Amino acid sequence: QLQASGGGLVQPGGSLRLSCAAPGSIFKINAMGWYRQAPGKQREFVAAIISGDITYYAESGKGRFTISRDNAKNTVYLQMNSLKPEDTAVYYCNVYPLRNVAWGQGTQVTVSS
Repeated sequence: QLQASGGGLVQPGGSLRLSCAAPGSIFKINAMGWYRQAPGKQREFVAAIISGDITYYAESGKGRFTISRDNAKNTVYLQMNSLKPEDTAVYYCNVYPLRNVAWGQGTQVTVSS
């Protein structure tokens, strides 16, 4: 099961590092991505990592977010800097592109002063 962690309450301009542990059967053969869902909105793509060198970002996070993966730990990370109130959402990880892999537990990120 995919399990995200590392969220919390942070002031605007602050930073958080999210982690997501995935089963090896999923992690080892898939590109991984981060997604988020804000209250009242649809879940949206945030970032993806195909390999250590190939990454993709939504426009909203370019220059502020960095995705990385640790293949030895079956874990994907999202470093988020210069956070804005509009980044407030529940963040999830899943495969990229999305396929029939169940969503796991997300982690709440709240950016507020």
